[in-house]
Amino acid sequence: VVRAAARRLGMVAKPKTDRWHKQPTAMLGGVAIWAAVVISYVAFTPQTPIGWRIIIASTFLFFVGLVDDLIHTKPYQKLIGQIMGAAFIIYYGLSLPWTNSLPLNMALTIFWLIGITNALNLLDNMDGLAAGISVIASCFLGLSFLHTGQQTEALMVLTFAGALLGFLIYNSNPASIFMGDCGSLFVGFFLASTALVNVSGGRSRSFLPVLAVPILVLFIPIFDTTFVTVLRKISGRAASQGGRDHTSHRLVALGMSERHAVWMLYGFAALSGLLALLVQRMKLDVSLAAIAGFTILLTLVGVYLAGVKVYDQAEEMSLRDKSPFSFLIDFSYKRRIFEVLLDVVLIILCYWSAYAIQFGALSESAAWKLFLRTLPVLVFVKMATFLVMGVYRGLWRYTSIDDLIVFVKAVVLSSIASVLVVLFAFRFEGFSRTVFLLDGLLMFMFLAGSRLAFRLFRQLLPATDGRDGTRVLIYGAGDGGELLLREILNNRDLKYSPVGFLDDDPAKSGKVIHGLKVLAANGDLTAVCKQYEVDELLISSSRMSEDRVQEIVLRCNEEEITVRRMRITIEELRPN
Repeated sequence: VVRAAARRLGMVAKPKTDRWHKQPTAMLGGVAIWAAVVISYVAFTPQTPIGWRIIIASTFLFFVGLVDDLIHTKPYQKLIGQIMGAAFIIYYGLSLPWTNSLPLNMALTIFWLIGITNALNLLDNMDGLAAGISVIASCFLGLSFLHTGQQTEALMVLTFAGALLGFLIYNSNPASIFMGDCGSLFVGFFLASTALVNVSGGRSRSFLPVLAVPILVLFIPIFDTTFVTVLRKISGRAASQGGRDHTSHRLVALGMSERHAVWMLYGFAALSGLLALLVQRMKLDVSLAAIAGFTILLTLVGVYLAGVKVYDQAEEMSLRDKSPFSFLIDFSYKRRIFEVLLDVVLIILCYWSAYAIQFGALSESAAWKLFLRTLPVLVFVKMATFLVMGVYRGLWRYTSIDDLIVFVKAVVLSSIASVLVVLFAFRFEGFSRTVFLLDGLLMFMFLAGSRLAFRLFRQLLPATDGRDGTRVLIYGAGDGGELLLREILNNRDLKYSPVGFLDDDPAKSGKVIHGLKVLAANGDLTAVCKQYEVDELLISSSRMSEDRVQEIVLRCNEEEITVRRMRITIEELRPN
Protein backbone atom coordinates (compact mmCIF):
# COMPACT_ATOMS: atom_id res chain seq x y z
CA VAL A 1 0.00 0.00 0.00
CA VAL A 2 2.73 2.45 0.99
CA ARG A 3 4.79 1.52 -2.08
CA ALA A 4 1.88 2.22 -4.43
CA ALA A 5 1.08 5.49 -2.64
CA ALA A 6 4.70 6.64 -2.86
CA ARG A 7 4.75 6.00 -6.60
CA ARG A 8 1.49 7.90 -7.12
CA LEU A 9 2.82 10.84 -5.10
CA GLY A 10 6.12 10.84 -6.99
CA MET A 11 8.11 9.90 -3.89
CA VAL A 12 10.66 7.90 -5.83
CA ALA A 13 14.44 7.76 -5.30
CA LYS A 14 16.10 8.30 -8.66
CA PRO A 15 19.59 6.94 -9.39
CA LYS A 16 22.46 9.38 -8.72
CA THR A 17 26.22 9.21 -9.10
CA ASP A 18 26.69 9.18 -5.31
CA ARG A 19 23.98 6.57 -4.72
CA TRP A 20 24.10 2.82 -5.21
CA HIS A 21 20.71 1.91 -6.67
CA LYS A 22 20.33 1.86 -10.46
CA GLN A 23 16.52 1.91 -10.84
CA PRO A 24 13.92 4.44 -9.63
CA THR A 25 12.63 3.02 -6.33
CA ALA A 26 9.68 3.98 -4.16
CA MET A 27 10.46 5.67 -0.84
CA LEU A 28 8.51 6.14 2.40
CA GLY A 29 8.95 2.53 3.50
CA GLY A 30 9.50 4.03 6.95
CA VAL A 31 5.79 4.89 7.07
CA ALA A 32 4.94 1.20 6.91
CA ILE A 33 7.57 0.35 9.55
CA TRP A 34 6.34 3.08 11.92
CA ALA A 35 2.67 2.15 11.49
CA ALA A 36 3.38 -1.56 12.02
CA VAL A 37 5.43 -0.90 15.17
CA VAL A 38 2.89 1.49 16.75
CA ILE A 39 -0.12 -0.69 15.94
CA SER A 40 1.65 -3.85 17.17
CA TYR A 41 2.73 -2.12 20.37
CA VAL A 42 -0.79 -0.90 21.14
CA ALA A 43 -2.47 -4.16 20.18
CA PHE A 44 -0.15 -6.92 21.34
CA THR A 45 2.44 -5.62 23.81
CA PRO A 46 2.00 -4.92 27.54
CA GLN A 47 2.37 -1.15 27.76
CA THR A 48 4.70 0.55 30.21
CA PRO A 49 5.60 4.21 30.80
CA ILE A 50 9.11 3.60 29.49
CA GLY A 51 7.76 1.89 26.38
CA TRP A 52 5.44 4.78 25.60
CA ARG A 53 8.25 7.31 26.04
CA ILE A 54 10.41 5.42 23.54
CA ILE A 55 7.49 5.17 21.09
CA ILE A 56 6.69 8.90 21.42
CA ALA A 57 10.32 10.05 21.03
CA SER A 58 10.91 7.67 18.10
CA THR A 59 7.69 8.86 16.47
CA PHE A 60 8.94 12.43 16.74
CA LEU A 61 12.13 11.36 14.92
CA PHE A 62 9.95 9.60 12.34
CA PHE A 63 8.24 12.89 11.54
CA VAL A 64 11.59 14.70 11.43
CA GLY A 65 12.71 12.21 8.78
CA LEU A 66 9.38 12.37 6.95
CA VAL A 67 9.68 16.13 6.59
CA ASP A 68 13.19 15.64 5.22
CA ASP A 69 11.92 13.07 2.71
CA LEU A 70 9.22 15.48 1.55
CA ILE A 71 11.01 18.84 1.43
CA HIS A 72 14.72 17.99 1.99
CA THR A 73 15.60 19.84 5.19
CA LYS A 74 19.16 20.90 6.00
CA PRO A 75 21.45 18.66 8.12
CA TYR A 76 21.49 21.08 11.07
CA GLN A 77 17.69 21.08 11.16
CA LYS A 78 17.63 17.28 11.42
CA LEU A 79 20.29 17.49 14.13
CA ILE A 80 18.11 19.87 16.15
CA GLY A 81 15.26 17.37 15.89
CA GLN A 82 17.53 14.57 17.09
CA ILE A 83 18.70 16.65 20.06
CA MET A 84 15.08 17.36 20.99
CA GLY A 85 14.25 13.65 20.89
CA ALA A 86 17.34 12.82 22.96
CA ALA A 87 16.41 15.50 25.53
CA PHE A 88 12.93 13.96 25.87
CA ILE A 89 14.42 10.52 26.56
CA ILE A 90 16.91 11.84 29.12
CA TYR A 91 14.26 13.96 30.87
CA TYR A 92 12.30 10.80 31.64
CA GLY A 93 15.26 9.07 33.25
CA LEU A 94 16.93 6.97 30.56
CA SER A 95 20.71 7.40 30.29
CA LEU A 96 23.94 5.46 29.96
CA PRO A 97 25.24 4.63 33.48
CA TRP A 98 28.84 4.57 32.33
CA THR A 99 30.27 7.04 34.86
CA ASN A 100 29.51 8.38 38.33
CA SER A 101 28.87 11.85 36.96
CA LEU A 102 25.24 12.58 36.01
CA PRO A 103 26.09 15.49 33.64
CA LEU A 104 28.71 13.36 31.88
CA ASN A 105 26.25 10.47 31.58
CA MET A 106 23.68 12.83 30.06
CA ALA A 107 26.22 14.12 27.53
CA LEU A 108 27.25 10.56 26.62
CA THR A 109 23.60 9.59 26.22
CA ILE A 110 22.92 12.47 23.82
CA PHE A 111 25.99 11.46 21.82
CA TRP A 112 24.85 7.81 21.85
CA LEU A 113 21.31 8.55 20.68
CA ILE A 114 22.37 10.93 17.92
CA GLY A 115 25.32 8.75 16.89
CA ILE A 116 23.34 5.51 16.54
CA THR A 117 20.46 7.30 14.78
CA ASN A 118 22.80 8.73 12.16
CA ALA A 119 24.77 5.49 11.95
CA LEU A 120 21.60 3.63 10.87
CA ASN A 121 20.88 6.44 8.43
CA LEU A 122 24.33 6.07 6.85
CA LEU A 123 24.07 2.27 6.86
CA ASP A 124 20.98 2.46 4.66
CA ASN A 125 23.16 2.36 1.53
CA MET A 126 22.38 -1.03 -0.02
CA ASP A 127 19.25 -3.13 -0.47
CA GLY A 128 18.25 -4.84 2.78
CA LEU A 129 21.34 -3.79 4.73
CA ALA A 130 20.00 -1.37 7.36
CA ALA A 131 16.75 -3.27 7.83
CA GLY A 132 18.49 -6.65 8.16
CA ILE A 133 21.13 -5.37 10.58
CA SER A 134 18.36 -3.77 12.65
CA VAL A 135 16.43 -7.07 12.78
CA ILE A 136 19.54 -8.87 14.03
CA ALA A 137 20.29 -6.15 16.61
CA SER A 138 16.67 -6.21 17.80
CA CYS A 139 16.70 -9.99 18.26
CA PHE A 140 19.88 -9.90 20.33
CA LEU A 141 18.54 -6.98 22.38
CA GLY A 142 15.42 -9.05 23.04
CA LEU A 143 17.53 -12.02 24.18
CA SER A 144 19.54 -9.67 26.40
CA PHE A 145 16.29 -8.39 27.96
CA LEU A 146 15.22 -11.96 28.66
CA HIS A 147 18.57 -12.64 30.33
CA THR A 148 18.13 -9.64 32.64
CA GLY A 149 14.52 -10.52 33.48
CA GLN A 150 12.87 -7.75 31.43
CA GLN A 151 10.20 -9.79 29.62
CA THR A 152 7.95 -6.85 28.73
CA GLU A 153 10.79 -4.94 27.08
CA ALA A 154 11.87 -8.14 25.29
CA LEU A 155 8.39 -8.51 23.80
CA MET A 156 8.40 -4.87 22.69
CA VAL A 157 11.73 -5.10 20.87
CA LEU A 158 10.91 -8.48 19.29
CA THR A 159 7.63 -7.01 18.01
CA PHE A 160 9.72 -4.21 16.50
CA ALA A 161 11.94 -6.85 14.86
CA GLY A 162 8.86 -8.50 13.37
CA ALA A 163 7.76 -5.23 11.78
CA LEU A 164 11.21 -4.77 10.28
CA LEU A 165 11.24 -8.33 9.02
CA GLY A 166 8.01 -7.70 7.13
CA PHE A 167 9.55 -4.62 5.50
CA LEU A 168 12.75 -6.54 4.70
CA ILE A 169 10.82 -8.82 2.34
CA TYR A 170 10.26 -5.84 0.04
CA ASN A 171 13.59 -4.16 0.75
CA SER A 172 15.88 -7.12 0.00
CA ASN A 173 17.82 -7.13 -3.26
CA PRO A 174 16.35 -6.13 -5.65
CA ALA A 175 14.47 -3.67 -3.43
CA SER A 176 11.07 -2.38 -4.52
CA ILE A 177 10.88 0.20 -1.72
CA PHE A 178 13.34 2.13 0.49
CA MET A 179 12.71 3.10 4.10
CA GLY A 180 13.83 6.71 3.52
CA ASP A 181 14.98 9.07 6.26
CA CYS A 182 11.67 8.68 8.09
CA GLY A 183 12.40 4.97 8.44
CA SER A 184 16.13 5.12 9.20
CA LEU A 185 15.75 7.87 11.84
CA PHE A 186 12.83 6.05 13.48
CA VAL A 187 14.60 2.67 13.49
CA GLY A 188 17.94 4.09 14.66
CA PHE A 189 16.45 6.14 17.48
CA PHE A 190 14.21 3.27 18.61
CA LEU A 191 17.17 0.87 18.82
CA ALA A 192 19.40 3.42 20.58
CA SER A 193 16.66 4.23 23.14
CA THR A 194 15.80 0.57 23.74
CA ALA A 195 19.48 -0.20 24.40
CA LEU A 196 19.33 2.39 27.21
CA VAL A 197 16.52 0.41 28.85
CA ASN A 198 18.69 -2.71 28.61
CA VAL A 199 21.68 -1.15 30.38
CA SER A 200 19.57 0.73 32.95
CA GLY A 201 17.23 -2.04 34.07
CA GLY A 202 17.34 -5.70 34.95
CA ARG A 203 19.33 -7.49 37.61
CA SER A 204 22.51 -6.21 39.21
CA ARG A 205 25.23 -6.16 36.62
CA SER A 206 29.00 -5.59 36.46
CA PHE A 207 30.50 -2.63 34.66
CA LEU A 208 31.74 -4.43 31.52
CA PRO A 209 28.34 -5.72 30.32
CA VAL A 210 26.81 -2.30 30.98
CA LEU A 211 29.50 -0.73 28.81
CA ALA A 212 29.95 -3.40 26.15
CA VAL A 213 26.51 -4.88 25.47
CA PRO A 214 24.87 -1.87 23.75
CA ILE A 215 28.02 -1.23 21.71
CA LEU A 216 28.35 -4.86 20.62
CA VAL A 217 24.67 -5.23 19.71
CA LEU A 218 24.94 -2.19 17.42
CA PHE A 219 28.58 -2.68 16.48
CA ILE A 220 28.16 -2.88 12.68
CA PRO A 221 26.47 0.55 12.32
CA ILE A 222 29.10 2.00 14.66
CA PHE A 223 31.95 0.34 12.72
CA ASP A 224 30.66 1.41 9.30
CA THR A 225 30.07 5.02 10.37
CA THR A 226 33.49 5.31 12.01
CA PHE A 227 35.17 3.66 9.00
CA VAL A 228 33.51 5.96 6.45
CA THR A 229 33.97 9.12 8.53
CA VAL A 230 37.71 8.56 9.04
CA LEU A 231 38.38 7.73 5.38
CA ARG A 232 36.31 10.66 4.12
CA LYS A 233 38.11 13.10 6.40
CA ILE A 234 41.47 11.78 5.24
CA SER A 235 40.48 12.01 1.57
CA GLY A 236 38.98 15.49 1.91
CA ARG A 237 35.30 14.55 1.56
CA ALA A 238 32.49 15.74 3.82
CA ALA A 239 31.46 13.04 6.29
CA SER A 240 27.76 13.87 5.80
CA GLN A 241 28.00 13.69 2.00
CA GLY A 242 26.54 10.64 0.30
CA GLY A 243 28.93 8.28 -1.41
CA ARG A 244 29.77 4.79 -2.61
CA ASP A 245 32.58 4.20 -0.12
CA HIS A 246 30.84 2.30 2.68
CA THR A 247 31.92 -1.12 3.86
CA SER A 248 29.27 -2.78 1.71
CA HIS A 249 30.36 -0.88 -1.41
CA ARG A 250 33.98 -1.88 -0.94
CA LEU A 251 33.03 -5.54 -0.57
CA VAL A 252 31.20 -5.33 -3.90
CA ALA A 253 34.22 -3.58 -5.44
CA LEU A 254 36.27 -6.64 -4.47
CA GLY A 255 34.05 -8.84 -6.62
CA MET A 256 31.27 -9.92 -4.23
CA SER A 257 27.65 -9.68 -5.31
CA GLU A 258 25.45 -7.18 -3.47
CA ARG A 259 23.53 -10.00 -1.83
CA HIS A 260 26.71 -11.73 -0.61
CA ALA A 261 28.16 -8.45 0.69
CA VAL A 262 24.98 -7.79 2.71
CA TRP A 263 24.93 -11.34 4.07
CA MET A 264 28.57 -11.06 5.11
CA LEU A 265 27.73 -7.95 7.16
CA TYR A 266 24.72 -9.82 8.59
CA GLY A 267 27.19 -12.46 9.73
CA PHE A 268 29.39 -9.91 11.49
CA ALA A 269 26.29 -8.38 13.13
CA ALA A 270 25.20 -11.79 14.39
CA LEU A 271 28.72 -12.50 15.67
CA SER A 272 28.86 -9.22 17.58
CA GLY A 273 25.36 -9.83 18.99
CA LEU A 274 26.36 -13.31 20.14
CA LEU A 275 29.45 -11.84 21.77
CA ALA A 276 27.21 -9.34 23.60
CA LEU A 277 25.23 -12.21 25.09
CA LEU A 278 28.38 -14.08 26.09
CA VAL A 279 29.82 -10.99 27.80
CA GLN A 280 26.83 -11.03 30.15
CA ARG A 281 27.70 -14.58 31.23
CA MET A 282 31.51 -14.79 31.12
CA LYS A 283 34.12 -13.70 33.62
CA LEU A 284 35.84 -10.36 33.19
CA ASP A 285 39.12 -11.57 31.67
CA VAL A 286 37.40 -13.97 29.25
CA SER A 287 35.04 -11.19 28.12
CA LEU A 288 37.92 -8.78 27.55
CA ALA A 289 39.85 -11.38 25.55
CA ALA A 290 36.83 -12.20 23.38
CA ILE A 291 36.16 -8.51 22.70
CA ALA A 292 39.84 -7.94 21.87
CA GLY A 293 39.85 -10.84 19.41
CA PHE A 294 36.69 -9.61 17.66
CA THR A 295 38.05 -6.07 17.51
CA ILE A 296 41.32 -7.30 15.96
CA LEU A 297 39.39 -9.24 13.31
CA LEU A 298 37.25 -6.26 12.29
CA THR A 299 40.26 -3.93 12.41
CA LEU A 300 42.15 -6.15 9.96
CA VAL A 301 39.08 -6.26 7.71
CA GLY A 302 38.79 -2.47 7.92
CA VAL A 303 42.44 -1.88 7.06
CA TYR A 304 42.14 -4.23 4.09
CA LEU A 305 38.94 -2.60 2.82
CA ALA A 306 40.46 0.86 3.23
CA GLY A 307 42.87 0.00 0.42
CA VAL A 308 40.06 -0.79 -2.03
CA LYS A 309 39.66 1.87 -4.73
CA VAL A 310 36.05 3.01 -5.06
CA TYR A 311 36.57 6.39 -6.73
CA ASP A 312 38.42 7.62 -9.79
CA GLN A 313 42.14 8.00 -9.07
CA ALA A 314 42.34 11.56 -10.45
CA GLU A 315 39.40 12.63 -8.28
CA GLU A 316 40.98 11.07 -5.19
CA MET A 317 44.32 12.81 -5.77
CA SER A 318 42.60 16.18 -6.26
CA LEU A 319 40.64 15.85 -3.01
CA ARG A 320 43.68 14.59 -1.08
CA ASP A 321 45.67 17.70 -2.02
CA LYS A 322 42.95 19.84 -0.45
CA SER A 323 42.47 17.71 2.66
CA PRO A 324 43.93 19.04 5.95
CA PHE A 325 44.53 15.38 6.91
CA SER A 326 46.42 14.44 3.73
CA PHE A 327 49.61 13.89 5.75
CA LEU A 328 47.94 10.80 7.25
CA ILE A 329 47.66 9.01 3.91
CA ASP A 330 51.28 7.93 3.60
CA PHE A 331 51.34 7.28 7.34
CA SER A 332 48.41 4.87 7.14
CA TYR A 333 49.80 3.23 4.01
CA LYS A 334 53.00 2.18 5.74
CA ARG A 335 50.98 0.80 8.65
CA ARG A 336 54.02 0.53 10.91
CA ILE A 337 52.37 2.17 13.89
CA PHE A 338 49.33 -0.04 13.34
CA GLU A 339 51.56 -3.13 13.31
CA VAL A 340 53.25 -2.14 16.56
CA LEU A 341 49.95 -1.47 18.35
CA LEU A 342 48.48 -4.69 16.97
CA ASP A 343 51.46 -6.71 18.23
CA VAL A 344 51.12 -5.21 21.72
CA VAL A 345 47.52 -6.42 21.81
CA LEU A 346 48.53 -9.83 20.41
CA ILE A 347 51.26 -10.24 23.05
CA ILE A 348 48.74 -9.53 25.82
CA LEU A 349 46.14 -11.82 24.25
CA CYS A 350 48.59 -14.69 23.77
CA TYR A 351 50.00 -14.44 27.29
CA TRP A 352 46.49 -14.37 28.77
CA SER A 353 45.41 -17.31 26.58
CA ALA A 354 48.38 -19.37 27.76
CA TYR A 355 47.43 -18.71 31.40
CA ALA A 356 43.74 -19.41 30.68
CA ILE A 357 44.53 -22.74 28.99
CA GLN A 358 46.72 -23.80 31.91
CA PHE A 359 44.72 -22.44 34.86
CA GLY A 360 41.24 -21.58 33.52
CA ALA A 361 39.62 -18.15 33.93
CA LEU A 362 42.01 -15.91 35.86
CA SER A 363 39.80 -13.27 37.47
CA GLU A 364 40.53 -12.86 41.19
CA SER A 365 42.97 -15.80 41.29
CA ALA A 366 46.66 -16.11 42.19
CA ALA A 367 47.48 -16.76 38.53
CA TRP A 368 45.75 -13.48 37.62
CA LYS A 369 48.10 -11.59 39.95
CA LEU A 370 51.17 -13.25 38.39
CA PHE A 371 49.83 -12.47 34.94
CA LEU A 372 49.33 -8.78 35.71
CA ARG A 373 52.70 -8.52 37.49
CA THR A 374 54.75 -9.92 34.61
CA LEU A 375 52.73 -8.60 31.65
CA PRO A 376 54.63 -5.28 31.28
CA VAL A 377 57.92 -7.21 31.33
CA LEU A 378 56.83 -9.53 28.53
CA VAL A 379 55.53 -6.67 26.39
CA PHE A 380 58.85 -4.84 26.75
CA VAL A 381 61.02 -7.89 26.04
CA LYS A 382 58.99 -9.18 23.10
CA MET A 383 58.57 -5.83 21.36
CA ALA A 384 62.31 -5.17 21.67
CA THR A 385 63.09 -8.62 20.27
CA PHE A 386 60.64 -8.22 17.38
CA LEU A 387 62.27 -4.91 16.48
CA VAL A 388 65.81 -6.32 16.54
CA MET A 389 64.85 -9.45 14.56
CA GLY A 390 63.28 -7.45 11.73
CA VAL A 391 59.62 -8.36 12.18
CA TYR A 392 58.61 -4.86 11.01
CA ARG A 393 60.64 -4.76 7.81
CA GLY A 394 58.32 -6.77 5.59
CA LEU A 395 55.14 -5.90 3.71
CA TRP A 396 52.03 -7.84 4.66
CA ARG A 397 50.93 -8.11 1.04
CA TYR A 398 54.06 -10.13 0.19
CA THR A 399 54.47 -12.23 3.33
CA SER A 400 56.43 -15.35 2.35
CA ILE A 401 58.18 -18.39 3.82
CA ASP A 402 61.24 -16.20 4.51
CA ASP A 403 59.09 -13.92 6.65
CA LEU A 404 57.65 -16.89 8.54
CA ILE A 405 61.20 -18.05 9.35
CA VAL A 406 61.92 -14.58 10.72
CA PHE A 407 58.78 -14.84 12.86
CA VAL A 408 59.86 -18.23 14.23
CA LYS A 409 63.28 -16.86 15.18
CA ALA A 410 61.76 -13.75 16.76
CA VAL A 411 59.20 -15.71 18.79
CA VAL A 412 61.72 -18.31 19.99
CA LEU A 413 64.27 -15.68 20.98
CA SER A 414 61.65 -13.48 22.67
CA SER A 415 60.28 -16.46 24.62
CA ILE A 416 63.75 -17.43 25.83
CA ALA A 417 64.48 -13.83 26.80
CA SER A 418 61.15 -13.59 28.65
CA VAL A 419 61.87 -16.73 30.66
CA LEU A 420 65.34 -15.45 31.58
CA VAL A 421 63.98 -12.07 32.67
CA VAL A 422 61.26 -13.71 34.79
CA LEU A 423 63.86 -16.07 36.24
CA PHE A 424 66.19 -13.28 37.34
CA ALA A 425 63.51 -10.75 38.34
CA PHE A 426 60.99 -13.06 40.05
CA ARG A 427 63.09 -16.22 40.64
CA PHE A 428 60.40 -18.11 38.64
CA GLU A 429 58.48 -18.73 41.88
CA GLY A 430 54.88 -19.77 41.17
CA PHE A 431 55.33 -19.67 37.40
CA SER A 432 54.64 -22.53 35.00
CA ARG A 433 57.01 -23.46 32.18
CA THR A 434 53.99 -24.74 30.24
CA VAL A 435 52.56 -21.22 30.17
CA PHE A 436 55.64 -19.86 28.38
CA LEU A 437 55.64 -22.77 25.94
CA LEU A 438 51.97 -22.20 25.12
CA ASP A 439 52.59 -18.47 24.89
CA GLY A 440 55.33 -19.01 22.30
CA LEU A 441 53.18 -21.30 20.16
CA LEU A 442 50.21 -18.94 20.30
CA MET A 443 52.42 -15.93 19.60
CA PHE A 444 53.75 -17.47 16.40
CA MET A 445 50.23 -18.46 15.29
CA PHE A 446 48.82 -14.99 15.96
CA LEU A 447 51.82 -13.16 14.52
CA ALA A 448 51.89 -15.20 11.32
CA GLY A 449 48.10 -15.17 11.07
CA SER A 450 47.89 -11.39 11.28
CA ARG A 451 50.55 -10.98 8.56
CA LEU A 452 48.90 -13.54 6.31
CA ALA A 453 45.44 -12.02 6.86
CA PHE A 454 45.59 -9.82 3.76
CA ARG A 455 46.55 -12.79 1.57
CA LEU A 456 43.69 -14.74 3.10
CA PHE A 457 41.28 -11.88 2.40
CA ARG A 458 42.42 -11.81 -1.23
CA GLN A 459 41.55 -15.51 -1.49
CA LEU A 460 38.18 -15.15 0.22
CA LEU A 461 37.35 -11.83 -1.45
CA PRO A 462 38.79 -12.13 -4.98
CA ALA A 463 39.61 -8.93 -6.83
CA THR A 464 37.77 -10.07 -9.94
CA ASP A 465 34.32 -11.49 -10.48
CA GLY A 466 34.10 -14.53 -12.71
CA ARG A 467 31.14 -12.97 -14.51
CA ASP A 468 32.97 -9.74 -15.38
CA GLY A 469 36.12 -8.99 -17.33
CA THR A 470 37.71 -10.83 -20.21
CA ARG A 471 37.77 -14.60 -19.66
CA VAL A 472 41.31 -15.81 -20.29
CA LEU A 473 43.09 -19.16 -20.40
CA ILE A 474 46.79 -19.19 -19.45
CA TYR A 475 48.96 -21.37 -21.69
CA GLY A 476 51.83 -22.71 -19.58
CA ALA A 477 51.47 -24.01 -16.02
CA GLY A 478 55.05 -23.34 -14.96
CA ASP A 479 56.72 -20.46 -13.15
CA GLY A 480 55.80 -18.05 -15.94
CA GLY A 481 52.13 -19.04 -15.77
CA GLU A 482 52.04 -18.67 -12.00
CA LEU A 483 53.70 -15.24 -12.31
CA LEU A 484 51.16 -14.18 -14.94
CA LEU A 485 48.26 -15.35 -12.77
CA ARG A 486 49.55 -13.35 -9.80
CA GLU A 487 49.77 -10.23 -11.96
CA ILE A 488 46.21 -10.73 -13.23
CA LEU A 489 44.86 -11.21 -9.71
CA ASN A 490 46.76 -8.25 -8.26
CA ASN A 491 46.24 -5.81 -11.16
CA ARG A 492 42.53 -5.14 -11.53
CA ASP A 493 43.21 -2.62 -14.31
CA LEU A 494 43.88 -5.54 -16.67
CA LYS A 495 40.20 -6.58 -16.27
CA TYR A 496 41.03 -10.24 -16.84
CA SER A 497 39.14 -13.16 -15.34
CA PRO A 498 41.35 -16.31 -15.47
CA VAL A 499 39.47 -19.59 -15.91
CA GLY A 500 42.33 -22.12 -15.98
CA PHE A 501 45.70 -23.23 -17.32
CA LEU A 502 46.76 -25.17 -20.40
CA ASP A 503 50.00 -27.14 -20.50
CA ASP A 504 51.70 -29.59 -22.87
CA ASP A 505 53.06 -31.68 -19.97
CA PRO A 506 50.64 -34.60 -19.33
CA ALA A 507 51.94 -34.92 -15.76
CA LYS A 508 50.45 -31.50 -14.90
CA SER A 509 47.00 -32.30 -16.27
CA GLY A 510 44.33 -32.19 -13.56
CA LYS A 511 46.56 -30.40 -11.05
CA VAL A 512 45.44 -27.13 -9.45
CA ILE A 513 47.42 -23.86 -9.22
CA HIS A 514 45.95 -21.16 -6.97
CA GLY A 515 42.52 -22.68 -7.36
CA LEU A 516 42.64 -22.98 -11.18
CA LYS A 517 42.70 -26.37 -12.89
CA VAL A 518 45.47 -27.32 -15.35
CA LEU A 519 44.03 -28.69 -18.61
CA ALA A 520 45.80 -30.86 -21.13
CA ALA A 521 46.92 -28.91 -24.21
CA ASN A 522 47.40 -31.97 -26.42
CA GLY A 523 43.68 -32.27 -27.12
CA ASP A 524 41.31 -30.10 -29.13
CA LEU A 525 42.33 -26.56 -28.18
CA THR A 526 39.27 -24.91 -29.70
CA ALA A 527 36.93 -27.33 -27.91
CA VAL A 528 38.51 -26.43 -24.57
CA CYS A 529 38.14 -22.71 -25.31
CA LYS A 530 34.48 -23.18 -26.22
CA GLN A 531 33.79 -25.26 -23.11
CA TYR A 532 35.18 -22.57 -20.80
CA GLU A 533 33.86 -19.63 -22.89
CA VAL A 534 37.37 -18.23 -23.33
CA ASP A 535 37.80 -14.78 -24.89
CA GLU A 536 41.60 -14.67 -24.92
CA LEU A 537 44.52 -17.08 -24.66
CA LEU A 538 47.59 -15.81 -22.81
CA ILE A 539 50.90 -17.55 -23.53
CA SER A 540 53.14 -17.34 -20.48
CA SER A 541 56.15 -19.33 -21.66
CA SER A 542 59.01 -17.69 -23.55
CA ARG A 543 60.51 -21.09 -24.45
CA MET A 544 57.73 -22.16 -26.79
CA SER A 545 58.85 -22.59 -30.38
CA GLU A 546 57.58 -20.17 -33.00
CA ASP A 547 56.03 -23.03 -34.97
CA ARG A 548 53.96 -24.04 -31.93
CA VAL A 549 52.99 -20.41 -31.32
CA GLN A 550 51.81 -19.98 -34.91
CA GLU A 551 49.84 -23.20 -34.72
CA ILE A 552 48.04 -21.94 -31.62
CA VAL A 553 47.38 -18.53 -33.21
CA LEU A 554 45.89 -20.07 -36.36
CA ARG A 555 43.59 -22.40 -34.43
CA CYS A 556 42.41 -19.61 -32.11
CA ASN A 557 41.84 -17.17 -34.97
CA GLU A 558 39.42 -19.65 -36.49
CA GLU A 559 37.28 -19.27 -33.37
CA GLU A 560 37.92 -15.49 -33.07
CA ILE A 561 39.92 -15.95 -29.87
CA THR A 562 42.63 -13.35 -29.28
CA VAL A 563 46.11 -14.67 -28.48
CA ARG A 564 48.57 -12.63 -26.44
CA ARG A 565 52.03 -13.43 -25.11
CA MET A 566 53.67 -12.31 -21.88
CA ARG A 567 57.21 -11.03 -22.23
CA ILE A 568 59.51 -9.76 -19.49
CA THR A 569 62.36 -7.67 -20.82
CA ILE A 570 65.17 -5.85 -19.06
CA GLU A 571 66.48 -3.02 -21.16
CA GLU A 572 69.44 -0.75 -20.63
CA LEU A 573 68.66 2.94 -20.34
CA ARG A 574 71.13 5.57 -21.50
CA PRO A 575 71.07 9.33 -21.00
CA ASN A 576 69.66 11.35 -23.87
